[in-house]
Amino acid sequence: MNIQNQSKTMMFLLEGFSCLPHFQIPCFLAFLSLYALTLTGNVLIITIICLDPVLQTPMYFFLCNLALLDISYSSVTQPKFLSMLLTNDTGISFNQCILQLYVFLSLASTEILSLTTMAYDRYVAICNPLHYFMLMSKKMCVLLTIMCWLVGFLDPMAHTVCISQLNFCRSNIINHFYCDVSVLLNLSCDNTYYIDFMSYIIGSVLGLPAFVLTLSSYVCIVSTIMKIRSAQGRWKTFSTCVSHLTVVIIFYGTILIVHMSPITYYSLANAKSLSLLYTVLIPLCNPLIYTLRNKDVKQSLWKLWNIK
Repeated sequence: MNIQNQSKTMMFLLEGFSCLPHFQIPCFLAFLSLYALTLTGNVLIITIICLDPVLQTPMYFFLCNLALLDISYSSVTQPKFLSMLLTNDTGISFNQCILQLYVFLSLASTEILSLTTMAYDRYVAICNPLHYFMLMSKKMCVLLTIMCWLVGFLDPMAHTVCISQLNFCRSNIINHFYCDVSVLLNLSCDNTYYIDFMSYIIGSVLGLPAFVLTLSSYVCIVSTIMKIRSAQGRWKTFSTCVSHLTVVIIFYGTILIVHMSPITYYSLANAKSLSLLYTVLIPLCNPLIYTLRNKDVKQSLWKLWNIK
């Protein structure tokens, strides 16, 4: 198929996991259940935080934002993936593909910044508790959240525009279940060196400072906790950031596994499988981590259940 100079109107075909055609219905039911649980868990967290006055604090405001992010993040790729499994309709237009790519990258960037903001919130709460509500006022929390979304959606814009200008003449088959950057670049017949370079620059400008700030926050937190004399006091203080630290470890651990694997072990098949970690499992795990590890959320959930 000659698709040179037709990138604006062409249709891509998402290959997905077509190597397992006999398991499409069981896979559909399994992923539909996971998606439903993701939506239910995150909507439940938002509902609990909005209804319970006890949870009207900066930490839970940021948690509510994270739940909204996870709903959006999972909804970028999973509905199309479920549709592919159910109907075998793997087509996606060029414009839809670019839009999916942009929103996916934007939400990923926003989540990185949001996790950094939550780390800063825990740093202020533990290392500077007397000024916590002054430094983390409602106005400041809203401002930080708006900045996370704004920067998150501005960050991949230039990158996405450059990709949208490429000509795709090698194939129209995307060996993935969503429009992934690396796969799209491999399909282009243009020189993509400058886009690859841009990817590293953008990733470094956003991701590296966010990681350093998060790490620095927890270094200060641990240092402050170690100064507490009683073991019970140390654990009580540390328990306020266990859930967030767990989410951070899973999130950054997944990114390192997917994007820092040795080239000798890298393949598109492995990339697709590992992508399920951050497109399906992380949005599902976040509400579970915060409900299972957080005493206040569990108490609020129990109160809401008793009211019903």
